[in-house]
Amino acid sequence: MGLRLNAIILLHGYGGDGKDISMLSLNWKRHMSNTVFICPNGHETCSINPSGFQWFDLTKDDPEYILEQSINAENKIQKFIHEIKQEFNLTNDKICLSGFSQGCMMSINVGLTSEKKFSCIVGFSGKIIDQDNLKNRIKNSTDILLIHGESDQIVPSTYLLEAKDFLIRNNIEVETLLIKNCDHHIPMEASSTALNYILKNF
Repeated sequence: MGLRLNAIILLHGYGGDGKDISMLSLNWKRHMSNTVFICPNGHETCSINPSGFQWFDLTKDDPEYILEQSINAENKIQKFIHEIKQEFNLTNDKICLSGFSQGCMMSINVGLTSEKKFSCIVGFSGKIIDQDNLKNRIKNSTDILLIHGESDQIVPSTYLLEAKDFLIRNNIEVETLLIKNCDHHIPMEASSTALNYILKNF
């Protein structure tokens, strides 16, 4: 019998698409021969960039609306993960959830509210959407790596520290990397650190 298959599900940022985030997998693939990389498009066309997609709308500055929309997105992603698990005969412990920016936010929420823990969650340049809401819905203790650019102006790096504090208080194992002189993108240092973390957890 061959090696058991692993999967990495990569969720893109606001206004991006699966092709964008799939660039991350180009380097990783060389080190993960028994891994399938899945990079879906968000289920909605992006409100401010019709050529891209979104997991939830950000045009209203209303925390309740954003939370409601993000939970709707969670349900869509959970359904998608269920289909992936059936198609490739996978269990959660063989799946890494990863995402950039809005995709990071979704990875954290989906990962921690699932009935069973995942291999790991790797988040780039994101945050926790609503700590009070998430605290009441956590169902597992999947290990998490969070990476952020210190100079990020889109999602300020203070969100990394807030997320780290929240996760520690909720007994989630978390590792973090803050990258100097880095704005809202994924540099090679972030990609390499994430690769090593995922390999360690698979």
